[in-house]
Amino acid sequence: MQSPLLAHTAGTGTDRFALQNPQMLRVSLDGQSKVLARSGAMVAHVGKVAFTSWSPQTGNRRGPRRDAGVLDMMSCSGTGTVYLANLAQHLHVLSLRDERLVVTNSYVLALDTSLAWHTVAIENGDRIAGVGSRCLEFSGTGSLVLMTSGRPLVLPVEPGRYVYGDADAVVGWSSGLEVQLQAQSSNTEAWRRRGTATEGWELAFTGRGHVIVQPSELLPPRRVPRG
Repeated sequence: MQSPLLAHTAGTGTDRFALQNPQMLRVSLDGQSKVLARSGAMVAHVGKVAFTSWSPQTGNRRGPRRDAGVLDMMSCSGTGTVYLANLAQHLHVLSLRDERLVVTNSYVLALDTSLAWHTVAIENGDRIAGVGSRCLEFSGTGSLVLMTSGRPLVLPVEPGRYVYGDADAVVGWSSGLEVQLQAQSSNTEAWRRRGTATEGWELAFTGRGHVIVQPSELLPPRRVPRG
């Protein structure tokens, strides 16, 4: 059989996390350490690999408290290669070196077990159901893999200059930034995405750091339960 399709062969390398292509992650397991991945994100694997459900009670308890129910993750262990993806979203590998980053939990695909996280509060975040509980601050040293709907935009934030982003388009931001949820419009008849009054709400950032924004105002669809 001959086809350009056959050129899309598996990549090689020993990096823990590497991009097979912009929309697929390749994870190398060495038989010693585990990685955490979004439940249901495995699309293929090679070698002797085990996938088990993960919870804060059974996982690594070092560092800040890990909030139960905030991340729906599975543990990947063994020796081999695992390929992860989610609805062909664009993937991004971030290396944290004793740093902190705030991310909306829906955009997390995978991470090293060495990282810790906890929920962070947003001023006025309780005005939209779920906004406060969806924002997680990751800390420590290790890799964190994020996914976005399309190629993202990274905006610098400088003191004395506000940066605004749609509440559903913001993926994450530098820890230490001051963040406030505020209304874009007083129009109460605005279209309500996902059954919530999130249209017309934006996040305002000030301080020094960066904001990651995706070219979409919708969160990635949830994994469909198998009935």
